[in-house]
Amino acid sequence: MGLFPEWTWIMGFICGAFIGSFLNVVIYRTPRNMPLGKPKHSFCPKCKTQLRMPDLWPLFSWAIAGGRCRHCGEKVTSRYFWVELLNGSLWAWIWWDNFCVGNDVLRAAIYAVAASTLLAIVFIDWELYIIPDQINGFLFLVGIAYNVGLYIMHNPKATTWGIPSSIAGALTGIGIIWGIALFGRLLFGKDAMGHGDIKMARGFGAVLFPMGTVLSCGMAVAVGAILGILQVILLKSKNRPGAAEGDGEPEPAEPEVYEEPESIGSLLKSGLGYVLCFDLIGLAIPKFYKSWFGEDAILPFEEVEEWNPDYTMIPFGPYLA
Repeated sequence: MGLFPEWTWIMGFICGAFIGSFLNVVIYRTPRNMPLGKPKHSFCPKCKTQLRMPDLWPLFSWAIAGGRCRHCGEKVTSRYFWVELLNGSLWAWIWWDNFCVGNDVLRAAIYAVAASTLLAIVFIDWELYIIPDQINGFLFLVGIAYNVGLYIMHNPKATTWGIPSSIAGALTGIGIIWGIALFGRLLFGKDAMGHGDIKMARGFGAVLFPMGTVLSCGMAVAVGAILGILQVILLKSKNRPGAAEGDGEPEPAEPEVYEEPESIGSLLKSGLGYVLCFDLIGLAIPKFYKSWFGEDAILPFEEVEEWNPDYTMIPFGPYLA
């Protein structure tokens, strides 16, 4: 029997929409290396004007303003609206499933936080082709917290294969996605998977535990393969020389820049580092991160923004999410 009447799912939607407003702050600031609490108030990304209460109502403020800043009149990305709507919908479903149909408060809290974290990953990865380590690390800690809660409640689901289920799930996630990366590198001689995807799989593996992780990764690979191929075809036709010029003379194609794929040794060393959570330790000790992984833990946003991915590169994070 549920804890609340079925109609109370609307409370989940409202709470989720407000959290979605905060997620927009995370999505904008985290990859730009901006502290979430500084400045304390939200601002227009175009004119930098501090937003007041009329600007901060989830869904309504963006819709009523016609998708424009109330102060400078510049267009504001529809991402703000969609993040609030999607997060509200996710929280409504989680509320209904755990409070109206079931009565699992711990799972509701963990799944709500995890779902919002994954939603932030989706929009960041789609825009910039990166998944910040801070967010991946947070997702992993959410899974650890879930496991601790299950141990406190003496729930048998807390243990799998004789070890904490969150650790078993994290290892499963790393094994699958890192395995795909290694297989692709050996078979095709190319980088088949981003390291952010491997760390992300560790995070949601800690939340879903081994069986859920296997099912999720299988679905992600299947859907990613189909939609990824369609994406490559569409981008290839869009980027072909002269495609935007109609009947005009085609412009000469720019010479392709060949990027050396990651070495097998580096991939093996990185995989071990992710198993031992060296990347999370490296967030607190940047020199340690660079000594193990050979790069800075947090890249300057200018490098991320200037990077122009090839049309064959597909952000896999959204499919995993």
